[in-house]
This record gives sequence, C-alpha cells and structure tokens, in this order.
Amino acid sequence: MTEQTLNPIPFKAETRQLLDILIHSLYSEREIFLRELISNASDALTRVDFELLRSREVFEPGAELAIHIRLDEKENTLTVSDSGIGMTAAEMVENLGTIAHSGARDFIAAAQAATEPGEQHKLSGLIGQFGVGFYSAFMVAEWIRVTSRSYLPEAEAASWYSTGSDTYTIEPAEKSDRGTTITLKLKEDAGEFTKPYRLREIVRKHSDFIPFPIYIGEDTDSANQRTAIWRQSPREVEKETYESFYKQLTLDPEAPMLYTHMAVDAPVQLYAVLFIPSSAERGLFILRREPGLKLYARNVLIQEFNKDMLPEYLGFVQGVVDSEDLPLNISRETFQSNRVMANLKKLVTGKVLDMLKKLAEEDKEKYAHFWEEFGRFIKQGVAMDERDPEELYPLLRFRTSAQPEAWCSLDDYVGRMQPDQKSIYYIMGDDERSVLHSPHLDVIRGYGYEALTLTDPVDAFMILRLTDYQNYKLENVASPTLELPGKVEEKPSETAESEPELNTAALVERFKAELGDQVGDVQTTNKLNEAPARLVNPSGALTAEMQRAYQLLDREFETPKMVLEINPKHPIVAGVQALPEDSPLAKLIIEQVYEDTLLIEGLHPNPASMVQRIQKLMEEILK
Repeated sequence: MTEQTLNPIPFKAETRQLLDILIHSLYSEREIFLRELISNASDALTRVDFELLRSREVFEPGAELAIHIRLDEKENTLTVSDSGIGMTAAEMVENLGTIAHSGARDFIAAAQAATEPGEQHKLSGLIGQFGVGFYSAFMVAEWIRVTSRSYLPEAEAASWYSTGSDTYTIEPAEKSDRGTTITLKLKEDAGEFTKPYRLREIVRKHSDFIPFPIYIGEDTDSANQRTAIWRQSPREVEKETYESFYKQLTLDPEAPMLYTHMAVDAPVQLYAVLFIPSSAERGLFILRREPGLKLYARNVLIQEFNKDMLPEYLGFVQGVVDSEDLPLNISRETFQSNRVMANLKKLVTGKVLDMLKKLAEEDKEKYAHFWEEFGRFIKQGVAMDERDPEELYPLLRFRTSAQPEAWCSLDDYVGRMQPDQKSIYYIMGDDERSVLHSPHLDVIRGYGYEALTLTDPVDAFMILRLTDYQNYKLENVASPTLELPGKVEEKPSETAESEPELNTAALVERFKAELGDQVGDVQTTNKLNEAPARLVNPSGALTAEMQRAYQLLDREFETPKMVLEINPKHPIVAGVQALPEDSPLAKLIIEQVYEDTLLIEGLHPNPASMVQRIQKLMEEILK
C-alpha cells in the first residue's frame, strides 16, 4: 500500500450527491439499511460458495458460511460480518468509492422526487431497487468502517473508512479470517439498532429467507428461517403449513379460502405461494391492508407491496413471488427488463385464474362464496382488462329472472336457452327485487326466455365490454330496438267479444295530453303482454348502459325524456278509452300508470307523493 493511497480519496460526483440525499433527507423506514447490508453479505457468501465448488484454492475453505450481527450498546456500534468473497483494496475503491451501476442517475432523480414533502416514505422502497444499498447505512451512521480480506490466499486485508463527507480513506488492516466486517458508529437517534429484539424483528421482516444463517449477538441459533416455503416442493408442504404461513404473512386470524403453489423453470424461473383470503373485508389488525405481493429476488425481499405482478382487479390476492431471473445486479439494481416482468406477471396471473376456474368447476358452493366476496373485482377486470377480458368470462356469475336465488354462469344460461333464442338477454336496475317486477321482462317472458339481472353499479361498465359470448349477442330487454323472433302469444281476453274496437291513435293522444312534457313521446307496443306500460330511451339517445356509467362517473350528460310505451290490450289501458274525456278517474289512471313505470325504473323523485293519488283513485272507484 503506497503513501498516496492513505490520503483521503474524493468520492465520485454522483456518490457525493447520493450521500447528501441519504444523510440529509428524512426517512420513515431507516431499518432497511440492515436489509441491504445483510443482502450484500448474502451475495458475498453466494459468490464464495461458487468459488469453493470450482476450486479449493480459497482462503479458509472450511469456514462456516454465515452472517454475524454484533452490537455494543455502550459504544453505540453495530457490526455486520460475513465469511464471504471479501475484497482487496483495489476492489474497495471500485465497489465502495463509486456507484458503478447504470441505475445511479435514475436513483438520484427518483430520490429527489421522493424527498418532496409528504413523499419521504417512498424512498425506502427505492433504495432496494437501485445499486446503492451499502450507502443507505449512512442514514443511521456517523461513520462506517469496512474491513475485508479476500478469498484469494495471497491477498492482504484492507480497511475502508468514511464519515459520509466528500472523501474516504483506504489503508492496510489486520484481519485473520476471510470475508468482510462492516462497523457502524450509530447516530444518537439510532440507538434502537443496538437492541437484539429490534434486530431480530428486522431480520424476520426483511431477511427471513436468506439461505445462510444470521446470528445476532451471542445467540447460537439462527435468527432467520432460511428455508422459504415457496422454494419447497408443493408435495412436501402440508395444508397446515400453508395456513400457518398465510396467517404469519397477513395476521389474518382466518385461514385462506384458497391457495396455490408455483414452481416454474421456463420461460422464467419463478417460485410463488398465492392466497385468496376468506373475506374481502380487511379486519382492523390485518397486516397487509394494501394490494400487492411480497416480491423476492433470490430469497431477498425487494418490495413489500409489489403491484406489478398481478393486474389491478386481482389486488385482493395475497402472497409471495420469488424469481431467480429478476434482472437485479449484486446490489439489487432496479428492474431492467420489461420482458422478464411481463413473463412473471403473465405466469402469476394465469395461475390465479386457473385456480379460480378449477374451483368453479369442482366446488360450486365454495365458488359461490368466492363470488359473493370477490365477484365485483372480476367484473372490474372485464371492464378494465384491455388485452383479453374474454379470459374472465367463465368466472362470471349472475342472478337471473328465472332463478333469482341461484348463481348462474354464462355457460349455464346458454345451456338453458330456448331452441329459437338468438341472444343472451339482461336487465339493469338498482335492486334485485324490483327488477324482477320490471315490465321489460314482460317482453321476453312470453317466449320462455330468462334475463340476467344486473344490479351492481360495476355491471354498467362490465356490460360495455361483455357484448357477446359464444357467438350470442348480449341484449338489454329494455332496448326499444330489441328484435324478437315473432310476436308474443297474447292471452285471450275473457271479454274480448264485448270489448269495443280500440282507437289506439286517440288513446295515445289522450296519454300525451295528460302527461305533457313529462315524457318525450307516447307510443303503443305489441311487445308487452301482462304489463300496461314501460319506459324506453328515445331513438338516438345514449344507451341505458352508457347513461348508468356516466352517472356513476359523475360525468355530465343530457338526460333524455323517456318514451312511454303503452300496451293497448291491457285492461287498464284499454279501460281508459271507455272513460269520458273529462273523467277525473281517467286522468288519475294515466298519471298512475306513468308514475308506476318511474317507480319500477328507479326514476321516481318522490314515491311518497303517489299515496295521495292512490287514495283519490280509490275514492273515484267507490263513487
């Protein structure tokens, strides 16, 4: 070692800028520095393990591959040691004196954005994604000393020292064993990191599945589990183990409704354990209250809540994903390959959907419970998935006008269709019970057809994408342009011979005169049988689906005046014609018929106002 080397060496410009961000910014999770030091130690152990497989020309070949964390509460120091690959003085300059990774500039830009007021909590996640893990220790340290001896038998030990200012020093050191020892002089407000219980807590949270033992203080038992459940063979893991792991992961006291275990080698190497909770409601003490999977790279926790592995509509899924192929360098640099991430997302999403499809086929009762808890998410997926919403269609379940108490798949519906039926019919409304009494169902009831009943607000968005299934078009029974194979078979009237011939034109004009501008138009229809009237959209207006979607999005649109379609064959409507023009009863009946349709459509502004008219109707009838 030359005299020149002992002089302070300036950090590269990017490193100084980085250190300034780390030291002078505020953080909500300073504990991640220990995760990074342990991860670096694990990487060093992995590398020396590889060298031991290739050759025994390694200094101290019999040393245990382990990580030791020692603390001195009196001196307020923390030391992390490993028996890994080690570094020479030259390697210290390369690895600790500069950030020799392409992600450095990206990190600095992201970190500066994350240190805006209210955004500091984001920075702890960034550190683990860029090649800056070691430097995060300056968040808690007044100074750092790194003493290391390389695995090369003839190499000499060296020591690196810095206070996080503009320079660092490197000098010869005395070290009799292989590996690296990092000593941190903790800041006064970082004394928590000399507490053994706190260190164990951090290890369990961030580094529980590092494949090498982590010893804390004088403990001879490893503080980490080392064997990750997701890296075991699914055949070797019992149901109780999965359930226990789920409860540990989420703090949910209930066992998961469903789980699956993945072990994939191609097109990427992937391990995962995924869970569906028993309930969509997240209790007060549930640990994972926001969507996202735990993402590991080679058993190292990279992100606590990763939202990129699953589409948004599967955000209720809990679990862990671990991949050997995430393009992170030795310091866990940021994700660099969209292709790898896309492959991982495709595999994980496909596995969840396959799990649900299998459940739907094999256990209808349990799937019904899943649907009642999480069905809205699947419908959101149909509405939002821009690539392949058809993949979700088999998972959809509906109530129908024929079986209002049971859940029905689209395949179930198609299997019950009448021989002459050309479309899948549906009806929209605000309440399951009220839509069953809708006059719109009268349109198809005479054919023996049934309709899907859509009463969930998200249905309006789903149905805009769900336009056909198995070459059958989905049609709204409330559509004024609905085409049916023929006229509904009318029920013969018992008084048909004594009924006067209807003057439908006069009847329409009578309704128009009474209702005025409350309606856009009045028309007769032959599509109704048992109902006296219904309301439909005028020609050229937004569809009912679009109107409902606009309302839910609070978007402005011109509400069209509805068209009242009357059934001239219905006794109530036909009876109006027999009443004199100035009959108070006729006026009351016309108004009541109209407001009945408003009530059924969920459009009546004040249903209580109908009471007085109904009383007047009864008075007129009893005269």
